[in-house]
Amino acid sequence: MSKRPTITIKPREGRKARAGAPWIFSNEIVMDASAKALAPGTLVHVKNDDGQDAGTGYFNSKSLIAVRLLARECGAAVDATFFAARLTRALALRGMLYAKPFYRLVHAEGDGLPGLTIDRFGDVVVVQVTTAGMEALLKPLKMALETVLSPTGIILRNDTPARTLEGLELYVRAEKGEMGRIAVEENGARYFADLGQGQKTGWYYDQRDNRAFIAGLASGKSVLDAYSYTGGFGILAAKAGASETVCLDSSAPALKLAEDSAAANKVSISAVKADVFEELERLAAQKEVFDIVVADPPPFVKSKKDLEPGAKAYRKLARLAAAVTKPGGTLLLASCSHNIPTERFAAECAAGIMRGGRKASLIRSAGAGPDHPVHPMLPESAYLKSLVYALD
Repeated sequence: MSKRPTITIKPREGRKARAGAPWIFSNEIVMDASAKALAPGTLVHVKNDDGQDAGTGYFNSKSLIAVRLLARECGAAVDATFFAARLTRALALRGMLYAKPFYRLVHAEGDGLPGLTIDRFGDVVVVQVTTAGMEALLKPLKMALETVLSPTGIILRNDTPARTLEGLELYVRAEKGEMGRIAVEENGARYFADLGQGQKTGWYYDQRDNRAFIAGLASGKSVLDAYSYTGGFGILAAKAGASETVCLDSSAPALKLAEDSAAANKVSISAVKADVFEELERLAAQKEVFDIVVADPPPFVKSKKDLEPGAKAYRKLARLAAAVTKPGGTLLLASCSHNIPTERFAAECAAGIMRGGRKASLIRSAGAGPDHPVHPMLPESAYLKSLVYALD
């Protein structure tokens, strides 16, 4: 192994890292000329100011999170064997949770692999890399995937805008096998996802448990699934016996997948292509209401600078969604925005519902499923927020 450069934590800094957190921020380290000269993603030894080992990680002087730790000891080998061990551990956890191989296999820091997401679709895996350090380690990662899973397909969905913050190009390619539509099994339903063209990795496993909860209420009820994407909530509700299911989204390709999924499950949905805010206002004006309304939008707060306008958008969405929820009905409001705290999101949802002249009781607060583990020292990385209200 070649000699790695050393990054030193400043005196009285890095308290969270010393306690076990995997992030070390740029203002916590000695950022001298030699550190600044390192290529983004360089593997480094990390030392405390007293010379004690702090771990092995990868470094990017241009990132606010300057070091993301991969191991707690210096000199740790980061090779195919390293990745195989992490993947084996992640696989064992999912094996305890799910009977079928459809889940998030790797959830970044929660699985000890910062900058990496892997979603599994049977024998196909979709890999998403967001950091320069993990991009530089793609070769041993792919070797480990072959050893542990031997998938028939490996799709690289490296087109997330977060990569630009690390100076990385955006691309999508099939490293093995072919991209395209694939079947997804979840909660006893059969869905379809487009692994090459769909959003993120093609599917959102994070809402699995929240979909099941709503489906449990849906028998004999009318359901509006706003921002339905490929019909995750709506199709499961229809399969559970909903009397009417409307899937509302602005994407025609996503709605086509929803209609195909509905046919595969032998249920009927109404797919409506429209801007969600405009359609909710139209429905309210026409006094159309539903027993259950789900509003699971894309992130309104993509960065900290978007917090105030994003919070206002969540408040407006809550007001409009409440307006089309029947008295005695149920409303689910969700946010996948990492940059809005749970308390702030809940406050905006409550304000929107009240401004719409409705009374509500919060009956459920949840996040992502257990295949999205959170590092115990990074509670802020629990991005998904799902609130369910019983309305008057």
